[in-house]
Amino acid sequence: MSEKWTTANIRDQRGRVAVVTGANTGLGYETAKALAERGASVVLAVRNVEKGEQAAARMTGDVTVQALDLTSLDSVRTAAAALRSRLDRIDLLINNAGVMYTPKQSTHDGFEMQFGTNHLGHFALTGLLLDLMLPVLGSRVVTVSSVGHRIRAAIHFDDLQGERSYGRAAAYGQSKLANLMFTYELQRRLATHGTTIAVAAHPGISSTELSRNSPAALRLPLSRLAPLLAQTPAMGALPTLRAATDPAVLGGQYYGPGGRNEAKGHPRLVTSSPESYELAVQQRLWAVSEDLTGVKFPVVQAEQSSFPPDHGGHA
Repeated sequence: MSEKWTTANIRDQRGRVAVVTGANTGLGYETAKALAERGASVVLAVRNVEKGEQAAARMTGDVTVQALDLTSLDSVRTAAAALRSRLDRIDLLINNAGVMYTPKQSTHDGFEMQFGTNHLGHFALTGLLLDLMLPVLGSRVVTVSSVGHRIRAAIHFDDLQGERSYGRAAAYGQSKLANLMFTYELQRRLATHGTTIAVAAHPGISSTELSRNSPAALRLPLSRLAPLLAQTPAMGALPTLRAATDPAVLGGQYYGPGGRNEAKGHPRLVTSSPESYELAVQQRLWAVSEDLTGVKFPVVQAEQSSFPPDHGGHA
């Protein structure tokens, strides 16, 4: 397959059902749009239903909208119940929605906003929908991380909610590191089932609304540099789309742009930080996430193994 993987490489998706969070704008919109154009039945899982309906109207194909507020576990449970009532299967769950560099604030359940939205909300949603995926051969959970997972890379178990010390960038980095650790531990648990895989992706540096909470001192420089450093949302969505649709993808892999420093370019297999592969931390994070969300997955902890570093490297 060509190194310059594009939406033209996406195979026919007819008969497949995809749920994409945060799909009314940016990366999620481009991801959902491309899947719908290839024939998938796509559900836009969004906080603002009106904006979701407007986004759906701009897409071609079978596209519907589901209300989902990842900052509220009640909303996550309600959305999961609604999806379970209307769908008999899910082929693709794409955990794309996220917040970045928010000021210190909490979710409805009292979690730090970035950790609660980016990680815990998606953790809960995945756990509540996974039994719609396990019977489906070839189904995938794709979780969107970020190059920011390397920023002060650690899961601060002694202060997960940033109550003693809070920094926007560090909190974002923790949430994106959690996305990867969740993916790797989920894949380890899924491996014995042989039907569903968990994969991660990141968009590099993309021009989206996600950076709107950047500190004021950075906004103007970033806006001026964006045309040089950033790629379009359509390009930024390609790693997610490849992770979701490329037949060669393996569980536990991580896809990102192939250019310098993974900032932009066509998607390829990449590696995450050494910290992201720490098995004991992955398993501790999983246990803590189950306790915080009250969601138990229909897959059990697997035996320890060297996975996923054996699946890492570059394509």
